[in-house]
Amino acid sequence: MPALLGPEELASIANLREFEVPARARMTGPNFDYVAGGSWDEITLAENDAAWREFRFVYRVLTEIPAVDVSGSFLGRSRALPIAIAPMAAQAMAHPDAEGAMARAAAAAGIPIVLSTSASMTIEAVAEASPDADRLFQLYLVRDLGYTRSLVERAEAAGYRAIVLTVDLPVLGYRERDRRSGFRLPRMPNVEGSKKGGADRGRYAGLEDQRSIGLTWANLATIRSWSALPLVLKGIVAPDDARLAVEHGVDGIIVSNHGARQLDRSLATADALEGVVAAVGGRTEVWVDGGIRRGLDVVIALALGATGVLVGRPFCWALAAGGEAGVERAIAILREELEIALPLLGCGSIADIRRELVTRRAVVKYEDAQ
Repeated sequence: MPALLGPEELASIANLREFEVPARARMTGPNFDYVAGGSWDEITLAENDAAWREFRFVYRVLTEIPAVDVSGSFLGRSRALPIAIAPMAAQAMAHPDAEGAMARAAAAAGIPIVLSTSASMTIEAVAEASPDADRLFQLYLVRDLGYTRSLVERAEAAGYRAIVLTVDLPVLGYRERDRRSGFRLPRMPNVEGSKKGGADRGRYAGLEDQRSIGLTWANLATIRSWSALPLVLKGIVAPDDARLAVEHGVDGIIVSNHGARQLDRSLATADALEGVVAAVGGRTEVWVDGGIRRGLDVVIALALGATGVLVGRPFCWALAAGGEAGVERAIAILREELEIALPLLGCGSIADIRRELVTRRAVVKYEDAQ
């Protein structure tokens, strides 16, 4: 296996996509394909990425910009960037330090991290590895409501400041890469503690059938009652669901199609975002993930009404390629891209980004231009 990228090699990486090749070389067996893959024909996987590139900037000039401020906020707390690390399963597949390294990099950069239920490390171990990190806990229903409640209570006791409930996984999407490779998730302490171990754990440790526990809108009040933490719903693309979420009193919405790993041919998140923002009408925060690869994608998301974005796979590649230092480098690249993009747009801060600064790409025929 190739060595981790050193300081000079990391410094030479110019964008987030460039972490993918060294990550592939370092991630063994089918692990890389598990992270990289989508479902069915991977149409939505491609469109999540491509949809952001369909927007164009209508930049302004000769504006007064004494300084550039790229700070954002999540659930009312000011952060260094309008970016959080998305929840990702079993990060020990990328690097032995796993979520501990990811959380330390997030803390160093001043951005939040959302820890997955299916992490390689326990809720408490990640908190101990990075006590200064702004930690949120992504929740799956595990085995039954009693054990799931214990996860929420443990997260609250360990200093996590919000519960991010994933709502788009009643069953697992049809993932051909995993079927071909025979991939099975490694042991995950927060899941295996549910006594769902042994021969019946399945390829995805029993997480593939959330439907059997019966998560519906009627359950949200029960889940909220388990702690005093804010409740965020992750996996919303339909405006009607966004309205229902607000009616049920959630504290935030993440526009997400699960990284295109669930229902293929779903709407790309860049295309879904404005409809959700309009349905919410400013009554709760809206974040978005899926295909974010550039600081320019972040700007577009903010212009379309998002409070901020979550980034997943590129940070996993950075962890695999360079460990904690790799993740720090990836975050630094996004920061620099934002710091350059804002004044070119005519903006001095994230708060200056407005809808009129972006438009859909227009295809102009030659005869129309005459």
